[in-house]
Amino acid sequence: MEHNYQLSKERNNILRGLIGLGLLVGALGLIIDPARVWVSVLHNHFYWMSIGIGGLFFAALQWVTGAMWSTSIRRILEAFTAYLPWAIGTLVLVFFGMPDLYIWMHPEHVIGDPLLEGKSGYLSLTFFIIRNLGALVAWIFLARKMVGYSLEQDVTRDYALTLKNRFWTPVFLIVFALTFTASSFDQIMSLDPHWVSTIFGVYCFSGMMVATLAMLSCMTIFLHHTGKLRGFVNANHLHDIGKFLFGFIVFWAYIGFSQFLLIWYTNLPEETTYYIHRFHGAWFYVSLFLLIGKFILPFLYLLPRHRKRNVKSMLIISIYMLIAQWIDVLWMIQPEFYTEGPSLGWIELGITAGFFGLFFHALFSFFSKHNVVAIGDPRLEECLNHHQ
Repeated sequence: MEHNYQLSKERNNILRGLIGLGLLVGALGLIIDPARVWVSVLHNHFYWMSIGIGGLFFAALQWVTGAMWSTSIRRILEAFTAYLPWAIGTLVLVFFGMPDLYIWMHPEHVIGDPLLEGKSGYLSLTFFIIRNLGALVAWIFLARKMVGYSLEQDVTRDYALTLKNRFWTPVFLIVFALTFTASSFDQIMSLDPHWVSTIFGVYCFSGMMVATLAMLSCMTIFLHHTGKLRGFVNANHLHDIGKFLFGFIVFWAYIGFSQFLLIWYTNLPEETTYYIHRFHGAWFYVSLFLLIGKFILPFLYLLPRHRKRNVKSMLIISIYMLIAQWIDVLWMIQPEFYTEGPSLGWIELGITAGFFGLFFHALFSFFSKHNVVAIGDPRLEECLNHHQ
């Protein structure tokens, strides 16, 4: 039995069509309203890049802890990293759009502003490019190293390769903690360079994990439906993914509330403006959605055990949480540009469709070349007997 997965020609053409649509919409948008294009590019770049690196982060946790339960689905997480090289291209697009995105790029806004003058050494074009490009290059290098060992194990069945990954994982986790936090600060928080939140990187991390686990759930269900994971995945694996998703939904809400509570309590003008913008106009309803729609409703939905073990229930909530996280990233970015409410038209939807096509094109290209299950991992047999 072949353990790789070949996407049909028709579905491949759909993904290529979506990429083409995104490019066409982006090109037309640059003629009509370039600022909207760059905002949408930044939004989608950060969202999809986060899922790409989130896959490596969660896989790294499996290696460092010696987890058994995830062996049959870990390759899906490894496949998410196939998008990271494409994220370099989308990051370059963000570089081109920086004059329209970041006010600290303009000397007239910096000169005479003591706070921005004090940050000018950090918030500079050259240093911004070095930090963010360096982070992606480091992630890709470590992904190639660790995923490469996992793929090699499919052939050799050598447990020493698992131990090598266990060695490299702490290195990755340290690099990830520093670089993902810096990327969050740079790409999103510096949109308002007067605002600062030391917990913002953790907020972005928690959202990243919600999206990564939701995507893992969707792809596990899809590949099981195609027959590629039958015999490798059962209701217990789905239950575990559901428990992690539930946990990170609660963690995201905890971090979001902690950030809001500290800013509300101290009541400093340079900090409160962040939430004032997001409680004004139509943004109030988006903020309300994040409270109710991204926390309360999924919390209650996933609370019963049977929902986390049911394929249909998990697919519904996973797709929903992917959309909710996309809205959350929109909520973090767009109020800096559109004060009365979100901008959600043909430019935003077209560019999102292009990124969607690019991510899944990278994902299924990986699956077409490699096994969808880590068949050489010595812990696979134990994983197949996994039970609650």
